[in-house]
Amino acid sequence: MAKFVMLTTLTDEGRKTLMDKPERLQEVNKEVESMGAKVLAQYALLGPYDFISVLEAPSNEDVSRIAFSLGARGTLQPVTLAAIEVDELIRKLKS
Repeated sequence: MAKFVMLTTLTDEGRKTLMDKPERLQEVNKEVESMGAKVLAQYALLGPYDFISVLEAPSNEDVSRIAFSLGARGTLQPVTLAAIEVDELIRKLKS
């Protein structure tokens, strides 16, 4: 499966939700997994983004659907990037 990095910025509504119910983060991760992706790692950030999640999903289209679904809720704004493992990149560059 392909790997992706999702950077998210919380909206005002998202920050309020998180302050009222911090465990919502884990609930959203379960929802992401029910949509067909696996959350491999997740970190809270300081700076222009609030969270970084490393996801594994079957395809670009699947992770796009997840990002649109999450963004449509109005609690976060996602930026999703395809990620290539360095060993795989080196192998491709040599072929």
